[in-house]
Amino acid sequence: MLIGDGVRPGNDGRGYVLRRLIRRAVRSMRLLGVSDATLPTLLTASKDAMKASYPELETGWATISDVAYAEEEAFRRTLAAGTTILDTAVASAKQESSASGRGGRPVVPGKAAFELHDTYGFPIDLTLEMAAEQGVDVDEATFRTLMEEQKERARADARAKKAGHTDVRVFQDIEKQMGGGSEFLGYTESAADASVTGLLVDGMPAPVATAPAEVEVILDRTPFYAEMGGQLADHGTIRLADGGVIEVHDVQAPIRGLSVHRGTLTEGTAAVGERAYAEIDTVRRLAIARAHTSTHMVYAGLRNVVSPDAAQAGSENSPARLRFDFRHGSPLSGGQMDDIEALVNDKVAENLPVTTEIMGLEEARASGAIALFGEKYGKQVRVVTIGDGFDRELCGGTHVPSTGHIGRIALLGEGSIGSGVRRIDALVADSAYGFQRKEHALVSQLSTLVGGRPEELPGRVESLLARLKDAEKKLAAAEQAALTARAGEIASAAAHTGDYLLASASLGTVGSADALRSLALDVRGRLPESDAVVVALAGEANGRPLIVVATNPAARTQGARAGALVRTAATTLGGGGGGKDDVAQGGGQDPAAIPAALAAITAALA
Repeated sequence: MLIGDGVRPGNDGRGYVLRRLIRRAVRSMRLLGVSDATLPTLLTASKDAMKASYPELETGWATISDVAYAEEEAFRRTLAAGTTILDTAVASAKQESSASGRGGRPVVPGKAAFELHDTYGFPIDLTLEMAAEQGVDVDEATFRTLMEEQKERARADARAKKAGHTDVRVFQDIEKQMGGGSEFLGYTESAADASVTGLLVDGMPAPVATAPAEVEVILDRTPFYAEMGGQLADHGTIRLADGGVIEVHDVQAPIRGLSVHRGTLTEGTAAVGERAYAEIDTVRRLAIARAHTSTHMVYAGLRNVVSPDAAQAGSENSPARLRFDFRHGSPLSGGQMDDIEALVNDKVAENLPVTTEIMGLEEARASGAIALFGEKYGKQVRVVTIGDGFDRELCGGTHVPSTGHIGRIALLGEGSIGSGVRRIDALVADSAYGFQRKEHALVSQLSTLVGGRPEELPGRVESLLARLKDAEKKLAAAEQAALTARAGEIASAAAHTGDYLLASASLGTVGSADALRSLALDVRGRLPESDAVVVALAGEANGRPLIVVATNPAARTQGARAGALVRTAATTLGGGGGGKDDVAQGGGQDPAAIPAALAAITAALA
């Protein structure tokens, strides 16, 4: 029911409730002894029982099942890895409790529970359950402390981005003195007259600053967009009445409605109360606006092509490129990416108008405008609409007046960035054209190299790869045959070393470790079973040394172990290795040490 209503597994809000429910079901089935995936059975039975009353479960079953099954599979992997680590921690806690002689139940350290959560995604409620089943407690207090410390670090990072090294109370005091925040003029103006209402140097309020200096400036009115909602901040210049010049490289809003311009005072002085002329870099603004409108279009394309339930999970709009994060349980196919790109570029070519409107929050939702779940909105909101409803979203960012200003959108790729969250990267306008020019040039170059038309390129490349694979097989067979031909020679050169008959050889370049291993077994088979036979062969593959040791039953009876001998040799080679008593292999870093490695085996046998 939750998935059908558009909820997706996540780490907060409704998504976390859904994730907990699914995980509890999977965990309960494991306790009942079922280790295979169970939702395909359980969920289907639930749907069949409910679909008469809720027919939308049947119509939306493809999406519902995809989301649920992907979440179950992801959690089964987490459960497998986490259970092993938790069992180790539980065993350690029991051992420590037993050794100390203290009474009471053993306790898993809070740090171990935190690492399970932070590194492996193992939820604390599951750790508590599974530990209790084994008669062990968990130091939950320490876990909560570590979690809070991590959250505080994240909050501090966010505050540092917004407020720099300044106590946010400083900005609150400035806002009170102003009687409100900064008036934003950037939707319609690229430059404006203003007054300096606040000035900070090194995070501290200052009445005046002298060049050169890094400063933070608050204006009573500004055309500069403060970084927000995925849209990067404007750059530009603030010119002061007394000749001072500030090059602005960042704008943040440490408290809602107050724009703080960060920049370098390159000339003259700046003072509180001084008149100023603020002007943004319009080329950068337009490039960001193109990317922001393109982000809305990609989101609309995603909802049209893939699923209307694909929920936004984040975005970044920078000059000439964008990234869009969304919740979806599986990778997009190449065909889906092509369809999204074709759809949005068709809409670009239609030059659809991009309009904005201020309305009440409930009215906006009733009109079909998309709002991000968990975001805080005021009673009045800004709605951005593309065309006649191709996309309608609540948005405070800047946009182009019509889609034709974008020119072109080129999707670069799509991939996972977390459990159930995926990312689309794209280029916009000139960057998109440049990317496609490079792709076209590359296709032309490859077509020339393989001798065919561009549309024949996939078939030609596939044919070349098949021929290459066939040639590699034939080459490997030839190399193996050449090595095998030396088996008799190596066997005939075997000599007694102590109680063992040792066949040892350095073969130069060999095809692979498998080829060397086959030869060692061949040589061992040619030597008398009555003797304690040890075969030690070494060679070089891809610039790295390889060594294989094989022993027969008589040699093992006398104590020769292939794994131990390989480790002795591999140490000399600057590497490692191992295997069973009858055959083992290893390698290292220095091919020049092969003679010394073989000598080490001879010495060990002697």
